[in-house]
Amino acid sequence: MRIVADTDVCVGAGQCVLTDPETFDQSEEDGTVIVLAEHPADEQKARDAVHICPSQALKIAE
Repeated sequence: MRIVADTDVCVGAGQCVLTDPETFDQSEEDGTVIVLAEHPADEQKARDAVHICPSQALKIAE
């Protein structure tokens, strides 16, 4: 499993960071998502974060 983020679509809501702070962070500059771990250790937390993303900026590549 690999996480893919589209920062052009990201609205900076931060739900991904709240759900899985080991995999996601936010840019200090504009608040958009930063993927810390393309291959997350806790796949379920990462899936939950992708699922709740309000702008659908996150995708999972199997």
